[in-house]
Amino acid sequence: MKLRRSGSVEITEPAAPAGRRSGRAGAVRDRGRGAPAPARLGWTDLVRVGASGLRTRPGRVILSALGIAIGIATMVAVVGISSSSKARLLGELDRLGTDLLTVSPGRTLFGEDAVLSEKSVAMTAGIGPVTAVGATSGTGQSVRRTDRIPRGQTGGLSVLAASLDLPGTLRTPVDRGVWLNEATAAQRAAVLGSVAARRLGVRETGDQVWIAGQWWTVVGVLEPSTLAPEIDRSVLVGFEAARRHLGSEGNPTTLYVRSDDASVTAVRDALPRTVNPENPEEVEVSRPSDALEAKAAADGAFTNLLLGVGAVALLVGGVGVANTMVISVLERRGEIGLRRSLGATRGQIRVQFLAESLLLSGMGGVAGAVLGTAVTAGYAAVRDLPAVVPVWAPAGGLAAALLVGTAAGVYPAARAARMSPTLALNTA
Repeated sequence: MKLRRSGSVEITEPAAPAGRRSGRAGAVRDRGRGAPAPARLGWTDLVRVGASGLRTRPGRVILSALGIAIGIATMVAVVGISSSSKARLLGELDRLGTDLLTVSPGRTLFGEDAVLSEKSVAMTAGIGPVTAVGATSGTGQSVRRTDRIPRGQTGGLSVLAASLDLPGTLRTPVDRGVWLNEATAAQRAAVLGSVAARRLGVRETGDQVWIAGQWWTVVGVLEPSTLAPEIDRSVLVGFEAARRHLGSEGNPTTLYVRSDDASVTAVRDALPRTVNPENPEEVEVSRPSDALEAKAAADGAFTNLLLGVGAVALLVGGVGVANTMVISVLERRGEIGLRRSLGATRGQIRVQFLAESLLLSGMGGVAGAVLGTAVTAGYAAVRDLPAVVPVWAPAGGLAAALLVGTAAGVYPAARAARMSPTLALNTA
C-alpha cells in the first residue's frame, strides 16, 4: 500500500504489481548509496599497517626473523659452497681433460697378481689415437727423512720408478726444481710428490732422503696431481736407477694413457688386448675422471642432506613466527576491537595480520639470503675456490621464507578476524 496526499486528504493506493516494482527497488538502491561502505586497503596500506604492528615489538620481531634467517642462510650457503666446489672440480676436469686412462695388472685365473710386460709401454704407444704414455713401477722400498728413523715408520709413502714422460702425460707440472732427465734417471736422484715433500719436511731441492740404506738427492717437487693422487704420496726415481740401486725388475705396475677425446672409449676397449694379448682379462683399465665425477655426485647427495638440515631450521623459524603472531593477536585485542568498531571488516583484520607475518618472514628471508651469500664468498676466498651462488638459491630461499610466513600467519590471522568487537574491547 502507498499513501498519497491530495490537498488535506491522504489517499491510499494499492501496491504496484510485481512487474512495476523496479522503480521502488531503484529508490532503495539510491538510498543505500548514501550509507558508508567499508574502505579498501591497498598494497601500500597493507605494508604500512603491517609494518606499524612490527615496530611496536622490535625485540621479539628480530628474534623471530633471526630464526627464519638462519634457516635460509644455511640453505643458501650449502648450495653456494657445493656449487663453488663443483665449479672448481669441473674446472680441473676441463684443464686436465677426461681422456686419461690408467692400466694396471689384475689377477690371474689362479688368484695371483698378474704382471705387465716391459714392452707394454711401447705396445700401448703404438695404438693410433694414443697421444702420450707414462709409466710407474713399484719398488717395494720405503723412504725416510734420515737414517735415524726406524724402518717401520714409512709415513704412508712409497718409492716408485717413473718414466721420463710421466709429468707430461699426467699434466702435473713441477713446483720446485726439475724433473728427471736421461742423466739423473740413472743416478740416485728423486722427485717428490706434493704430499711426500710435506711429510718428509723437504722444503728445498738439494736435500737428501734415505732410501734402501742410501742417500738420494731431491732434485724436484711436483704440484698436486688431481687425476693421479697416488703420485702425491710417492718418491719418484728413474727406471735405470731403480734397477741399479733398488733391485727393481722394471716391469711397470701402472700405465697412464692419453688419447684423443673422441677415441677414449675405443682405446679403453683395445688396451687389454694390446697390453696382454694372451690374457686380456688379467688387465684392468680405469678412467680417473669417472672417479671425480662420482665424487661430484657424492657431494651432491651430501648437499641434499645439508639442505634437509636447513629446511628443519627454517621450519623451526616458522614456528617462531607463528608463536610471535599468536601472542601479537592476544596482546592487541583492544586494537582489533577498536578497528572492528570503526568499520574494519573481518577480511581486513585477517589480511592485516597475514601481512605482518609475511613482512616478518620476508625480513628474515632477505637477511638469510645475504648472510648465506656472504658465507659462501668468505669460504670460497679462504679455500681459493670460485665463488658461485646460483640465482635460484637466494630466490628460492626467499620464496620458501614467504611460504613459511604465509603458513605461520594463517591461524593467527583467522583468530584475530573471528574476535567480536565488544568482547575484544571488554577484555583489552
